[in-house]
Amino acid sequence: MKTLDKYARTSEIVKETGLKHIAVIMDGNRRWAKERNLPSAMGHKKGVDSLKATLRACNDFGIKYLTVYAFSTENWNRKKEEVDFLMELLAITLTNELAEMHAEGVVISFIGDTLKLSDKLQKILQNSVETTKNNKGVHLQIAFNYGARDEIVHAVKSIVAKGVKPEDVTEDLISENLYTKCIPDPDLLIRTGGEQRISNYLLWQIAYSEIYVTKQFWPEFDKNSLADAIEEFHNRQRRFGK
Repeated sequence: MKTLDKYARTSEIVKETGLKHIAVIMDGNRRWAKERNLPSAMGHKKGVDSLKATLRACNDFGIKYLTVYAFSTENWNRKKEEVDFLMELLAITLTNELAEMHAEGVVISFIGDTLKLSDKLQKILQNSVETTKNNKGVHLQIAFNYGARDEIVHAVKSIVAKGVKPEDVTEDLISENLYTKCIPDPDLLIRTGGEQRISNYLLWQIAYSEIYVTKQFWPEFDKNSLADAIEEFHNRQRRFGK
């Protein structure tokens, strides 16, 4: 199938299936770099390029929401040099790319405990959100200092603080108190790098998501890769527990 025909088909699949939200575990940056005898930093930088390509592909295909796992609550356990680099990479990326993303209509938001980040980084995040909040393009939701269990604990504390009676707690109420309360649950979860685990990511939200695992490392992921994942999604029969 010619590339243009394939991409046209992908757009039709998105319309036909009502695919709205894709979540991604962007795994394999360090392994990609190691295979090429490069420092881990180069893998993370190349991963930013893959994110930009995927974001534009979502726009081309008609995907409204893209959620990416950028930094987990467990990632603080990595070497300080790498943690510091990832913080700086986010700051630099948002600073350098914000104008272009804004021009392309991207809406940026963050999920996770961002209050634990530096004041400088928090200001950069807030500026990105404020600048793009009225855009109408793809909604890019970045999970940073995020862990699903931490999110659920946060939701429970919020509900308790409101004085809600136990008998009044419902699934909808819990969903309304999650970081993702304004966004539909993912239809498709993509994990790159070949590992077959969830890694404490969107545990509540992916209850009925289709899961697609590819051996490609994240720096190798591109528009064609996304089209393959969407094609596989089309071949699944979603039952939602029925």
